[in-house]
Amino acid sequence: MARKSRALPEINAGSMADIAFLLLIFFLVTTTMDSDSGITIKLPPWEENLEQEPPPIKARNVLEVLVNSNNQLLVEGDVIRVNQLRDKTKKFITNEGLDPNMSVSPEKAVISLKNDRGTSYVTYISVQNELKAAYREVREEYSLSKFGRKFDDLSPDQQDEVKDKYPQKISEAEPENTGAE
Repeated sequence: MARKSRALPEINAGSMADIAFLLLIFFLVTTTMDSDSGITIKLPPWEENLEQEPPPIKARNVLEVLVNSNNQLLVEGDVIRVNQLRDKTKKFITNEGLDPNMSVSPEKAVISLKNDRGTSYVTYISVQNELKAAYREVREEYSLSKFGRKFDDLSPDQQDEVKDKYPQKISEAEPENTGAE
């Protein structure tokens, strides 16, 4: 008995391109792309005709924060840890002229931040977070004492009043390649 060879059934590939195209469109539409948003910092508006010099700032109204390439934090000449920066900043901002080595008033207090190019990103972000957290806490305390409510629960006018009392002034200088200190 001889065996007959059977023809294998063929798969209809005519609609395979259509199916692949539909799957491609489906995944393009349903997939989300994460995008890095970076650090949100509000910059002052650009002024082309800046004819006058900025007003002089007294040294006592500036809190110098330096971060070297070894991620060491130097605040007003003292080496401190990052977790100590918030309290030191709050004390500087709320001094109200009591300590002659600190700011005269919150309106005149300026935080001067300078990083080294070798500073790690984690340290840079940690320092930024601590400085902003100091302002957030000072504003929160003032809101509770003056209005009896948290800052986020205040009206826009009241929030503006708190921001005017404690303006966030963080001056960031261009990083340098100074190496380890």
